[in-house]
Amino acid sequence: MLKVLANRTYRHLFLAQVIALVGTGLATVALGLLAYDLAGADAGAVLGTALAIKMIAYVGVAPIAAAFADRLPRRTMLVGLDLIRAAVAIALPFVTDVWQVYVLIFVLQSASAAFTPTFQATIPDVLPDEADYTNALSLSRLAYDLESVVSPMLAAALLTVISFHTLFAGTVVGFLCSAALVVSVVLPAAMAAERRGIYDRTTRGLRVYLRTPRLRGLLALSLAVAAASSMVIVNTVVLVQAGFGLSQRATAVALAAFGAGSMAAALLLPRLLQRIPDRVAMLFGTGLMALGLFVGSLVPSYGALLPLWFVLGLGYSLSQTPAGRLLRRSANPEDRPAVFAAQFALSHACWLITYPLAGWLGTSVGLDWTFVVLGAIAVAATLLAVRIWPTSDPDSIPHVHEDLAPDDPHLEDAVPVPGGHRHEHAFVIDGRHTEWPRPV
Repeated sequence: MLKVLANRTYRHLFLAQVIALVGTGLATVALGLLAYDLAGADAGAVLGTALAIKMIAYVGVAPIAAAFADRLPRRTMLVGLDLIRAAVAIALPFVTDVWQVYVLIFVLQSASAAFTPTFQATIPDVLPDEADYTNALSLSRLAYDLESVVSPMLAAALLTVISFHTLFAGTVVGFLCSAALVVSVVLPAAMAAERRGIYDRTTRGLRVYLRTPRLRGLLALSLAVAAASSMVIVNTVVLVQAGFGLSQRATAVALAAFGAGSMAAALLLPRLLQRIPDRVAMLFGTGLMALGLFVGSLVPSYGALLPLWFVLGLGYSLSQTPAGRLLRRSANPEDRPAVFAAQFALSHACWLITYPLAGWLGTSVGLDWTFVVLGAIAVAATLLAVRIWPTSDPDSIPHVHEDLAPDDPHLEDAVPVPGGHRHEHAFVIDGRHTEWPRPV
């Protein structure tokens, strides 16, 4: 897996991702302490609102940013967004009112909503080999999981010698280092796309996404993943501290068990995906998460919770990590930023539904029923994915063009048939292929 780090461009981009993630993790801890400093007992409501603002920014901004991504050099755009995030982190320690937190969080997360899909869409161009790209996806998954473990530990260590306001300085350093690493390499230019109107550019990724069966299946799986991971993220503290009467440290260990399961799967996936299709791995992952949720309603103790969280982490990574491979093979290079942005927005829309649902159900009907309801959502979403994502899902698909002129260069290898011209090639939705073909 680590051999992809021999590629200097990817190595610098990966380090930029890791450093920015650690900085973001420090900011997350500091933001919770800042909310308590400003709002006291109402800190939970402040953080809940900040999380909702984050998701709204992710859902609304990503497609719009993708529409203009091909108008700017990738490096300029990524560096500019890192600098915006650093500027927000500098300002956060100086806020005096809750509304200022909300404004700055919206700006910060809007920049992240533009940065992440652009960054993700760059990697397939840096690593065109399928095996290298799969290794890069697993490394990226590991980076996210390590951040969830390392950042709180680092924050706890730093808080023994500095105030929480100073943690924001770590975020600033993270974003500035990320920008410097991006500046240090030459990125492949985005493929020039034909000129389109603003509406067409803004919605193009969503249209390509929703007209591609495997990506509609991915959206259903994203809902299953959101249902299970929301239970972990929202209710672990309630389960461990209110349910089992244990400490904050025990909560951290439980979350680390989830992260450890995810890391274990990420380490196994590069070899696993050489033997089985993405569809099988991802469906198994969400099926494992759905089963784990139903088992969760029967968990009697903290000792049983830890292996269950580990299993949920395994399912999480199995179902999430291969998503980049699906997006890569489902769009032309010029449309990849828009399609990655569509996945970013739609997957976070799923979390925008399941985060509050997990919290509301936990307080209104109890955690046992919360496990069951979220488990039912995960099962339904997985079954929907099975139905709409065909078992046979080749890249190259025979199809008939009925509306292209016979002398169109695209039909050079086509055979005349009643009603049009038939040929076969790697099929994606684009200007000449606006609907997924039926079997011919």
